[in-house]
Amino acid sequence: MDILPSVVQDQISQLPLWLQSHIERSREVALKLANLHNIDETPVDLAISAHDLAKAMDGSDILIEATNNGIVPNFVEMERPELLHGAVAAIWLKKKAGVDDERVLEAVRWHTTGKKCMGMVAKIVFLADKLDPDKIKKSPWLGDIELLANDNVALAIRRYLEGRLRYLLNEGELIHPESVEFRNSLML
Repeated sequence: MDILPSVVQDQISQLPLWLQSHIERSREVALKLANLHNIDETPVDLAISAHDLAKAMDGSDILIEATNNGIVPNFVEMERPELLHGAVAAIWLKKKAGVDDERVLEAVRWHTTGKKCMGMVAKIVFLADKLDPDKIKKSPWLGDIELLANDNVALAIRRYLEGRLRYLLNEGELIHPESVEFRNSLML
C-alpha cells in the first residue's frame, strides 16, 4: 500500500478504533479491486483511506460544515445529514490536506450514495466501502456483490444499489436521489 500523507494519517489516528478498522479493511478491498481492474492504486488508496474522515461527526455538525462550505443539502440530506459525511471529508481533503486530484475528491464525496457518471476510482471506492468483510458477515447477500465486483464493477454496483434500494423501500426510508440516478445510469 502507498504511504498516505501524514495529515491524513493523523486524522485517521484520531477516529474511533471501529472506524479505523473499517478503513483498513476497506483499503484492502479497494486495492484488490484496483489491481484486478487495472486502476491506478494511488488515488484509490488515498480516497478509500479518507472516505470516512467525517463519519464520526454529529449530524448537525456535518450539516453546518457542509453548508458553510457551499453545499446546498437536498431534502434527504436535511433529514439525514450523515449522508454528507463524504462531502465534508472531501472538503477537508481539499482545504486542509491540499488534495486537488478530482478523482480522489469525487470518490470521497460520493462514496455513500453514488452519483451518475462517476469515474472508476470513485466506483472502486464506492464498492470497497460496501464490501468491507465485516459488512459481508452481517449481510451475506453482499458476498454475491463481492464476486461480481471481481469481474464487472458496474454490474456489481447496480446489483448492490438494487438490493439497497429494495431494503430502503421495504423499511419506508428515504432514498437519496443521486442513488436512484446512479442506478439508472448503470442501466444504460
